[in-house]
Amino acid sequence: MSDTKANNDAHLNLYEMATAQFERAADAIKLDPAIRAILTEPKSEISFNFPVRMDDGRIRMFKGYRIQHNNILGPYKGGIRYHHDVDIHEVKALAAWMTWKTSLAGLPFGGAKGGVTCRPGELSRTEMERLTRRFTHALGNNIGTEYDIPAPDVGTNSQIMDWMMDTHVNTVSILDRTRGKGVVTGKSLACGGSKGREKATGQGVCHIIEAWAKESGRSVKGLKIAVQGFGNVGYWTCKIIAEMGATVVAVMDHTGAVANPAGIDVAGLKAWMDANKKLPGFAGAPEVSADAFWSADCDVMVPAAIENQITGRTAPMIKAKVVVEGANGPTTTAGDANLASRGIPVVPDILANSGGVIVSFFEWLQNRASEYWELDEVDARLKRQILEAWSNVSRTAKERNIDLRTAAYAVALLRIAEAYRARGVFP
Repeated sequence: MSDTKANNDAHLNLYEMATAQFERAADAIKLDPAIRAILTEPKSEISFNFPVRMDDGRIRMFKGYRIQHNNILGPYKGGIRYHHDVDIHEVKALAAWMTWKTSLAGLPFGGAKGGVTCRPGELSRTEMERLTRRFTHALGNNIGTEYDIPAPDVGTNSQIMDWMMDTHVNTVSILDRTRGKGVVTGKSLACGGSKGREKATGQGVCHIIEAWAKESGRSVKGLKIAVQGFGNVGYWTCKIIAEMGATVVAVMDHTGAVANPAGIDVAGLKAWMDANKKLPGFAGAPEVSADAFWSADCDVMVPAAIENQITGRTAPMIKAKVVVEGANGPTTTAGDANLASRGIPVVPDILANSGGVIVSFFEWLQNRASEYWELDEVDARLKRQILEAWSNVSRTAKERNIDLRTAAYAVALLRIAEAYRARGVFP
């Protein structure tokens, strides 16, 4: 299924893949060897084992990670992932991608990532709370409002962030408790979250699709879209792009795939999914195979699940005119090569899915100022910031005659390099 690592090159070390992407861009811009050396490895690698009491009284041990890749531009920033495939290589890759993503978006943040190796679907709500609070306590001073700011990722949500924030503020001094609310972003509105944060990543994907369409002489209206993943990013992408006039023709997640060339009723599919916890069986779109999903007749393919999905096996099936990466690292090196050989551009994850971290930045600003912004202000700022990043990447790709992924890395690396040149390396 879509969120398994079952294709031929899908078991690659994710950090090696991320490093190869970095090296290509570093070569393209002739990055200073000293800065290249600094950026090749993360600053801090934190891993630990911690106990959690289960509902039946048993104690289970879990493994947690927090990788802090770089903070030359500002505090570390990056999500917390709860998934059974979480390991050191995955978290290192995700942390590096966050460094490039925040730089590309023009944010005053660095990059980090964290996670716990677990199966969230097998844990009760009370077990998830105890796991989250124990994980947060184990992180201790490795996170903080001005130091390292986690956010939701695969397997986590606003409730997890609320628990993380509450645990953190109850372990700091009484004078820091109000300020400590900004230790995580992606919180519920009741606990200091930002309007628009839940939909932000999917909304950013849609802004990028619109920008690509405009630059290609097309309109969003009438575009046929296939989306892999129907969680937070996939659902909001489907919902918003359909409201913009596009037609969602195929959707796939770990439960199966459905398709309807005439268009899928996104609201109906969401209601079916919420009630039945699976996509197949929805009356408005027949079930199809995974291969049929990848070979769907569409203009835009949006992988919005997890990494290593567009591989040397699945990429040749894709008929889309563009791939827009809603997930982190969904396209392998072999997948990239195949798409490039057929002239199918890939809008990379560090650009396409940056809407989430952009609105996380807005949430952080609101927390620091003890204020709330209206939704229209959040939406307008998000659109302006992500389209500026698109413009920078598109222009760089044309000027340097490089692909969009390499161009996105180049823009991010040049900003970081300028900071290192200005600040120097202590001592």
